[in-house]
Amino acid sequence: MLAAAALAFQSCGGSSSNDSKANADSANHTKDTSTNAVETGGIAVVGDDAEFAVAAANGGMAEVELSKLAATKATNAKVKEFATMMTKDHMTANEELMALAKTKNITLPTTVGADEQKTMGDIQAKSGTEFDKAYVDQMVSDHKKTVDLFEKATTDAKDADIKSFAIKTLPTLKNHLAAIEAIQKGM
Repeated sequence: MLAAAALAFQSCGGSSSNDSKANADSANHTKDTSTNAVETGGIAVVGDDAEFAVAAANGGMAEVELSKLAATKATNAKVKEFATMMTKDHMTANEELMALAKTKNITLPTTVGADEQKTMGDIQAKSGTEFDKAYVDQMVSDHKKTVDLFEKATTDAKDADIKSFAIKTLPTLKNHLAAIEAIQKGM
């Protein structure tokens, strides 16, 4: 038990204290899951479903923030149009996920995770066509990961509401991936 506590303490230390994603994961791990009752401070889903929600929220926020930047900074009209669509679609999905998480007592990140912040800083430092290419490449990469995350949740999620959210959102994510891949090929 002491070893587990030491391991948990160690995993919470270091630079993760300012990483909202890591903090949300940690908060969800410490909630009482034995009762699955939101009323008693427990989390109403299994840990894997909470981890999915945290990862989905973090990715969604990162895509919104990066897309807001691209909507103003991109030079390619198709990239700007895609960024505007991304902001709208992901803000809607993020709001739906936040409402769902609240009913399940899942703590979600309040800001973008440290890794995503670094990526956004790297992309923000670019300009012109270099910015456009970096944004498009990142959106392709992010959407491939996100589609995989959501596909896994459509089959593996234990909570019916979490699974339903994944099933409902997945087609939009696949459309985003197809759209950004088409833009990438045209660049």
